[in-house]
Amino acid sequence: MNKINLNELQNPVKHELVEFSSFFKQRLVSDKKILDYALRFILSQKGKRIRPLLVLLSAKISGKISERSFRGASLVELLHTATLVHDDVVDEAEKRRGFPSLNKIWGNKISVLVGDFLLSKGLMIAVENNDFDFLKTITNTVKRMSEGELLQIYKAKKLDINEETYFKIISDKTASLFSTCCEIGALSATENSEKIEALKNYGEYLGIAFQIKDDILDFIGKTKVFGKVQGGDIKEKKLTLPLIYALENCDVSKRNKMIKLIRKGKNDFVGEIISFVKESNGIVYSQNIAEEYSAKAKKCLDVFEDSDSKTSLIKLVNYVIKRDK
Repeated sequence: MNKINLNELQNPVKHELVEFSSFFKQRLVSDKKILDYALRFILSQKGKRIRPLLVLLSAKISGKISERSFRGASLVELLHTATLVHDDVVDEAEKRRGFPSLNKIWGNKISVLVGDFLLSKGLMIAVENNDFDFLKTITNTVKRMSEGELLQIYKAKKLDINEETYFKIISDKTASLFSTCCEIGALSATENSEKIEALKNYGEYLGIAFQIKDDILDFIGKTKVFGKVQGGDIKEKKLTLPLIYALENCDVSKRNKMIKLIRKGKNDFVGEIISFVKESNGIVYSQNIAEEYSAKAKKCLDVFEDSDSKTSLIKLVNYVIKRDK
């Protein structure tokens, strides 16, 4: 299968993405000098912008893109950016997408306040335009993301995560926002409950597949991807699907040895854990599960007629599970 280019997936909403970029920048300004500097710095670090893409494709496949769609895309992008800023503070990260993190430059206090500003800005955009259906959706998302993060931190200390807990964590931490992107996009363009529910579920399954793939890449990805070191999850004592499977399918003595290595974190334990996971077929198993969720995501789109937007949403699923970074 040929490698999928993200730019190709944007074609159905290419012009709207340009409009959205301008719309977003106009709303991410402040008359407070230090805050404006921080916001400009954030805007300069362009990510893949998958989430706004999901909103706009979901709007277009459901009807048509409007300014309400742009407001929805701004809301989820502001929420996502706020969580990244706060995550970097919690993780004491020094880099984000290959650049110094906000907290590295301005410190934790300013970074937390900037994250708070981003979240409040998104909520204000929704309130000022009476997008209360967006607020209902996004409020539940913030709740789920917080619960997922707290559950992962708690379980990382105990090192006793099973598959059921793992899926609860990634569903709340990652898939909830993907689902929200698609639901908000649909809400901005249609009142058809079947279409809204279909896209909401599509986003949930896509998000789960995305996170499983991300966790796989921690074992087999390049040594550094935008500043992320291979084996980073292991060092942070995060038990993800490849490792969970390996631990649940080996004898007790081997399991105890691996858990002890992770808990102590001495010498080249990361390399040993990675080898253990590969030899135990943890990567193959996890990739198969990611493929299953990808198939579920695509199935959700059956309620829609064929279109360029539908094709891009299908290809986006393939992009997510075939990516190498």
